[in-house]
Amino acid sequence: MSRGSFVFTPMALRSLQLDEDMLERHKYKRQLASHHLNNYLLKKEARDRAPLRTSTALPAAVCQDVVVQNALYTGDLEAMQKMFPRGSTANLIIEPQGGEMRWVPTGEGLWSLSYEQELTTPLHITASRGFTDCLRLLLQRGANVDLAPGGTTALHESCENGHPECTKLLLVHGANANAVSEEGLMPLHVCSSPESLECAKYLLQYGAAINGRTLDEDDTPLHVAARSGLPDHVDLYLHYGAAVDKENDEGLTPLNAACSQPQELHELQSYFKVCKTLLGAGANIHTIDQDKHSPLHMACKNANPDIVDLLLANGACVNEMDYGGEAPMHNILKVVCYKISHQPERIVRALLNHGSIRVWPGALPVVLKHCSVSPRTIEVLLNAYTFLKVTDTWVESVPPEVVKEHKDFYESIFSLAMTPRSLQHLARCRIRKYLERRVHKVVPKLELPTFIKNYLLLEYRGYIH
Repeated sequence: MSRGSFVFTPMALRSLQLDEDMLERHKYKRQLASHHLNNYLLKKEARDRAPLRTSTALPAAVCQDVVVQNALYTGDLEAMQKMFPRGSTANLIIEPQGGEMRWVPTGEGLWSLSYEQELTTPLHITASRGFTDCLRLLLQRGANVDLAPGGTTALHESCENGHPECTKLLLVHGANANAVSEEGLMPLHVCSSPESLECAKYLLQYGAAINGRTLDEDDTPLHVAARSGLPDHVDLYLHYGAAVDKENDEGLTPLNAACSQPQELHELQSYFKVCKTLLGAGANIHTIDQDKHSPLHMACKNANPDIVDLLLANGACVNEMDYGGEAPMHNILKVVCYKISHQPERIVRALLNHGSIRVWPGALPVVLKHCSVSPRTIEVLLNAYTFLKVTDTWVESVPPEVVKEHKDFYESIFSLAMTPRSLQHLARCRIRKYLERRVHKVVPKLELPTFIKNYLLLEYRGYIH
């Protein structure tokens, strides 16, 4: 072996081979998309779709006129009528001035900081801004409806920006509802905002492929809608026959995609509605991704209590382990301090009531340290144990400012260093142990006062006894 060389391990060689295979697949998909789009455009050129578009066969001219660009970007219909009189053509390619700065190679190892120019067309500009009257004028003047100098069509632009009237107008004039962008996206894939719902309806009416895949990740429109938390889109796509359990390149179904997407507080209900609709359509609750993450793992990681309740009610496995050996309980405990407003205590309580494994007692000080800002989470967690060995380490694990803010609660925990758990609590633990995973089913049916049922189901009391 020569100096400076090294031996590839079998694992390294396998990784290199997988990278090479992935690049080959990516290259093939790009070539296939380009081939399909070019074929389609050639066929469209051969057809005379409307008498007003006889000039579409003419090659597009490059326009750098700032006056024309200003009229387009501001939607000045009167100015455009003067610039594009009857008999003229609007089949232009616009080269905008300015743009983002980026480093580009100039040869001989030199780089220069230049403006990034992205070619566009008058149709793209007006469609992306919702200037319907201007768009109609351009189409009447023979603008090529499927021209894509920047890698996307005008239809992509109108759908991405949620302009249904522009979308409808483009489709009426023959725009390809399944055009593939340079990034491998069809127009239906860019309908990722609530405002794009009407655009999606028009696309489907004009033949958009309901199960069309993106080239990079193999996502369907249903994946995109689920990941974006769009319940109305999900309902629409299912009505048109979307496959509810299609997996993408990462092994994610639309249900997995919805559960795995990070969710802000104001988005929790939207994602809950998405998951409820998908489960109602027969989505498989046990599908796992490449890392063996189930929808329940992901819902716990993103701390959506309503989705967790929904998944558990539909038979999700509460103790299923991922490749890292972690159960859903681990996922929620790791994010409690970041998700206080999401009511993480509800998730911990639901998991325990469905028979979740508990934290190893020796690790409780670590949990106390990371979750102390949520006393209710700590309360629910500790009430799953008959005995707690409280030491000085416990006291040191809780920041002084947190102890001060929740003084009565943490004093009730620290006092257990000298006193045992109450007989009432021990009786609760005995009943829960007997019922095991049936707690959530059996307790509500018992002929007991409501406050006792709630006590058995680990209701919050604000102290530990």
